[in-house]
Amino acid sequence: MTGSVADTILKLCPEIRLEREVSMAEHTTFRIGGPAEAMVFPKNAQELAAVSLAARKAEIPFLVVGNGSNLLVPDAGLRGLVIRTYPDTGAIRLTEDHCIIAESGASLAKTAVAALDAGLTGLEFAHGIPGTVGGAVLMNAGAYGGEIKHVTETVAAQGTEYAEYGLAECDFGYRHSRFEESKETVLWAKFRLQPGDKAAVSARMEELKARRRASQPLEMPSAGSFFKRPMVGYAGAYIEQAGLKGFAVGGAQVSEKHAGFVVNRGGATCSDVLRLMEQVQEKILREFGVELMPEVRIINLEE
Repeated sequence: MTGSVADTILKLCPEIRLEREVSMAEHTTFRIGGPAEAMVFPKNAQELAAVSLAARKAEIPFLVVGNGSNLLVPDAGLRGLVIRTYPDTGAIRLTEDHCIIAESGASLAKTAVAALDAGLTGLEFAHGIPGTVGGAVLMNAGAYGGEIKHVTETVAAQGTEYAEYGLAECDFGYRHSRFEESKETVLWAKFRLQPGDKAAVSARMEELKARRRASQPLEMPSAGSFFKRPMVGYAGAYIEQAGLKGFAVGGAQVSEKHAGFVVNRGGATCSDVLRLMEQVQEKILREFGVELMPEVRIINLEE
């Protein structure tokens, strides 16, 4: 590759919107992260496929970001390319066979509302998850007993070639899919839903929204639930039992509302969050013999 990342991408994809030296703190819900060398904003799945393929062929390291709800980005920023799918790559359409096809950048909330408006049930659990379809597929997002794998029929992705995968081929597991290893870019997903009573679907969404507001620190910047569920018990319960609720390192703090969340109480850096994470992990391992693993994607400079 010769020339800058931005110049190379614009040469390969001249119509795409591109910005240089973009603060990642403005594009993550943690409000943490240094500048991205270049950021592009594809306007649909076709443009997303084209720019991700171009980056692969040019051997440019790239990161696909939805609304940045599950990411911790380095303070030094990111070299290479960031592909921002939310909200432009966010088309949602209904099919005649009780399915919804949503592009990678579509918010889960809007996708769930589209299902409600169509009188379909199955996506209620996703209504309050602060992420996009692409990220949800990548990590098999779930909440309150529901998971993306429960409703997915087909996922389209771009690697060195375009491919469509059925449910069994997606290799969904707990906060896992095939796309984590393959590094293919999720373009869109087709969700198979069922006819439902609109009033009942709406009531369930409101119930889950109220539960989230009551239990989660939605008023503060965070990346969502920070640790994966261990084999036994719950991360938040162990952290609270260890007396770490409210524990802080710099601007990063274990939420006083829900110990499973790490929040940015103001001016937190990536370094603050990583030091806090390590100290929490060490104490939980020492006191309970439980190894906590981060659910949040910690991005390194080589990605």
